[in-house]
Amino acid sequence: MQIQVVYYTDPLCCWSWAFEPVVQAFRDQYVGEIDFRFCMAGMIAGWDSYHDDLLAIRRPLQMGPSWMQVKYQAQINIDEKIWHDDPPGSSYPSCLAVKCAGRQSPQAENIMLHELRKAVMTQRRNIAKREVLLEVAATVSANYSGLLDLPQFEAQLTEPATVEAFRKDLQERQVNNIKRLPSLMISNPAANKRVLLTGMRPLDDLHNVMAQVNSGEDRVYSQV
Repeated sequence: MQIQVVYYTDPLCCWSWAFEPVVQAFRDQYVGEIDFRFCMAGMIAGWDSYHDDLLAIRRPLQMGPSWMQVKYQAQINIDEKIWHDDPPGSSYPSCLAVKCAGRQSPQAENIMLHELRKAVMTQRRNIAKREVLLEVAATVSANYSGLLDLPQFEAQLTEPATVEAFRKDLQERQVNNIKRLPSLMISNPAANKRVLLTGMRPLDDLHNVMAQVNSGEDRVYSQV
């Protein structure tokens, strides 16, 4: 049985944007050895209920300095001014867009998530708005021939099956007590072993966890 990898993330998670090259390198290296899937964590339902006590964030304007910190710490392209100019009111619409693309193919889901992140973090586009989601989907459809059926995407964006797929992701996050993003759950079902990695990590950490869940040691469940 393949190693199972669940990536808990969200289109508005700036650390996930920084972590993306590491995750892609990991996936490329273990092609055929891992069963990889995304779980959309629904980071911001709305600003009336969102609070990050660790970073002291409760309002959109407070998110800008956090993004600026990630920009300089991870040395990546992020434009934090969106939190002043046109702050997204929720990450739920963009999570739905990722799940909707995933109904067409895992590759479409992967590309849609990347393009949504790029749109909000480098182009200051508000991915909480339906018109922006459709514009990003149109870009994916135009730039990746045959990957995404645009009329199908638009028709399915908010239909019950898409909403239910996202609801299941939210439930999975709650059941597994995922408190921080990004997080990777790496499991070996045959050996009843799993390890939860939280936060941005170097590729070597992911290699070490793969070795751990593939080892002959007794049952492992750990959080690192």
